[in-house]
Amino acid sequence: MTQNPFLRYRERLDSYDPVRDGRMTDDQFVEIVASLDEAIAGVEGHGFVETPIVDGGRLAEAAGLDVELFIKAEPNNVGGSHKARHLMGAALHLLVSEALGAPKTERLAIASCGNAAMGAGVVAAAMHRPLDVFVPMWADESVVARLDELGATVNRSERREGEAGDPAYLRFQEAVASGARAFSVQGTDTPTTFDGGRTLGWELADQLPEIDSMYIQVGGGALATAVSLAVPDARLHPVQSEGCAPLRRAWDLLAPEFDFDAAAANPGAYMWPWDDPQSLATGILDDITYDWQPLLQRTRVTGGEPIVAPEALIEQAYAMAHEFTDIDVCATGAAGLAGLMASPPTQRETVVLLFTGIDRVGDL
Repeated sequence: MTQNPFLRYRERLDSYDPVRDGRMTDDQFVEIVASLDEAIAGVEGHGFVETPIVDGGRLAEAAGLDVELFIKAEPNNVGGSHKARHLMGAALHLLVSEALGAPKTERLAIASCGNAAMGAGVVAAAMHRPLDVFVPMWADESVVARLDELGATVNRSERREGEAGDPAYLRFQEAVASGARAFSVQGTDTPTTFDGGRTLGWELADQLPEIDSMYIQVGGGALATAVSLAVPDARLHPVQSEGCAPLRRAWDLLAPEFDFDAAAANPGAYMWPWDDPQSLATGILDDITYDWQPLLQRTRVTGGEPIVAPEALIEQAYAMAHEFTDIDVCATGAAGLAGLMASPPTQRETVVLLFTGIDRVGDL
């Protein structure tokens, strides 16, 4: 069996800092990772292993794309997507700090409409920690049922009169303000989420050393940011749907100077909730791209730009992913393909897509 990526790449993780500075031994760190992964396997049926990279030549040909296409396939990962990688990274930071004497965190919280909640539910159950999950009113019943099985407390969140933004996220913020620990896939709330997400990029770089560009679907922004940090030389193209594209709006407002200091000083002038988000790719309908600042910096540095995919291409990409690959990916997970179809490279190059979420009933 392929080694757990959190063991394979442990010396690159930020959570490994106590070993580097002598506060913990490597054996102690390995035991924390191995014990948590074993507990996750007890909940999920398997722990973390390297996920495959798939030749996308047949899909590229069908889509009329003159590229050498490869697909990193995550739908069979823990929790059915890449999200559990982020949460495993956050969990390791938590467990390492507790092993060094920090008070034990008693309650975790996350806002999510699907895959992030599933990943959090599995990891929290493995840690034997109570988890509050804040979901929209329209959350898929199969997800809610699985979260109940995992012992999470599901809170359906209805918009209150006069408030703007995602009501599930607003209720999550209230829970954190009341004492719960943020256990999310958004770096703004859980900075350690990037640590676990980078394992996907490190795997990808080892599997495919020469990558020209990556087209990565974006909701909150942590996935694309983390993978780009781990694959720094590949051009990054974040992809959103035309029905929810706050990242491109911020990019256009920043152009042409791209003064990121000004953006940090006045973020509300560049990023605010998108009105009425809609798309088949429901998992990227975050009305705010929470990690937009590091994401746009990575996009700018690598020479890429954000892409807004028409909804017709979101639907077409989902259908073609199923017809021309064996990857059981949801519409959200295939949205990077829509971005590639909307704005392909001007010359032949090696392109990577991340097919990230399993196709559940109701499409998450």
